[in-house]
Amino acid sequence: MRSKSFDGMACSIAGVLEAIGDRWAVLVLRDLSLGLARYEDLRRSTGVTNATLSDRLKHLEDNKLIERRRYQVNPERYEYVLTRKGRDTILLLQALAQVGDKWAVSGDAGPPLEFVNRKTGSAVKLAMVDGETGQRVRAEDLLPQAGPGADELVRWRSGGRRAGPLAVDAFPEIALTQNLILVVVRSAAQPIRLAQVADVAGLNDDHNLIPRRTANMTCILQVML
Repeated sequence: MRSKSFDGMACSIAGVLEAIGDRWAVLVLRDLSLGLARYEDLRRSTGVTNATLSDRLKHLEDNKLIERRRYQVNPERYEYVLTRKGRDTILLLQALAQVGDKWAVSGDAGPPLEFVNRKTGSAVKLAMVDGETGQRVRAEDLLPQAGPGADELVRWRSGGRRAGPLAVDAFPEIALTQNLILVVVRSAAQPIRLAQVADVAGLNDDHNLIPRRTANMTCILQVML
């Protein structure tokens, strides 16, 4: 049963959730980002029923996050790939993986999946950086404020934290930003963007970022979601 739609809500986070759909769709996006493309491979990886998988694939396609490509004519067979819009969700998947690793949701064996720089093999993590200078920003220096697309509800919601910093100090390495509620540095009032640590070092080519499988391949996202 589908949840109530977020359509019309002035919130970038809600808009992304609306486009993705639910936790099973997140796992489909995870698998597509890892290079799986065919229906049977996606079903095997996620463990969902045919009805559920078909429904989620249709939802993601309707929202232009994935597209079908025919690879066989008789009988017709299709594979699924991320669109440019769909590839934007890789950032979200990395964030979920990073939080899951911090929580050790898969046990003490270590991260089930790591993201590394293709050129160096070094681990890549998400970090909060200043939108102007590219410098790392501490969680206690963040403050949410209503952006140009905010409505009255957003202005009310964002104004509730004026007395203190954004409550992300439990995980200073990562925070999700949105277009309608800008995150700014308290000291300089500059916009903050969520970026790869590798980007700060100039390694911003997506082709240099690859997932690396580790010994413990238990799915961390299934536990989290």
